[in-house]
Amino acid sequence: MLDILKIIFCTPFLIYSCYSDIKTRRVSNNVWLVMLAGGAFFVLYDFYLPRLFISAGFIFAFVYILFQFGIFGGADAKSLIVLSIILPTYPKLQAFGYSFPLNKPLIDLFAFGIFGNAVLLTIIVPITLAVYNLTRMGLHIDKPAYIFIGYKTKISELANRHIKLIEKFEVVNGAVKFHFKRGGVEINEKLVSELKTLSEEGLIKDEVWVTPGLPFMIPITLGFFVAVFYGDLIFELTKYLIFR
Repeated sequence: MLDILKIIFCTPFLIYSCYSDIKTRRVSNNVWLVMLAGGAFFVLYDFYLPRLFISAGFIFAFVYILFQFGIFGGADAKSLIVLSIILPTYPKLQAFGYSFPLNKPLIDLFAFGIFGNAVLLTIIVPITLAVYNLTRMGLHIDKPAYIFIGYKTKISELANRHIKLIEKFEVVNGAVKFHFKRGGVEINEKLVSELKTLSEEGLIKDEVWVTPGLPFMIPITLGFFVAVFYGDLIFELTKYLIFR
């Protein structure tokens, strides 16, 4: 019963964080502070259990390293840390004659399972981008290596969107040279103005490759529910590939 209450309690915070992440690519720290404060009862109930400290300590160290390498956003890291405190291990549910999660995880750290599920679910994004690019451009793609990480858009449509240029550029001897930029190039009014000028001068086409900013709270939230009802996707996939 307590595990069900924990899941019900966490759900609205995760849904709101998805909404905020989609709209602004940011989630206020207050969301996680309120979630942690509101979940104080659960934390106090589990406080004497070593698994809480193991879960919180491991996840904190794990996401901190990812955050320092720029792999993880602040909101993503905080969400997993709070979840690791409220739900240190996989919740156990009984419903419709089934025991959930359906598959027993190898490592009984719920937040770690959420992260693994989220990473695996993001594979949908590059596949979707590739299908979109092939549908739109067919086989006439100037830079095929980019079809999994971005798409082409008109320069006039760059402003006020959660996207980055895939390439940085420079003008050398009257020609524009583009170079792949890891992490993308932030778009601002000055950059858009420069691109428009180069396009009007005929030095570049009116379309550039951009990469969308992924609201990672969406796969984290999906990963949460997958972990609750199914288990650890990566562990199950690995098991299938080895023993099939």
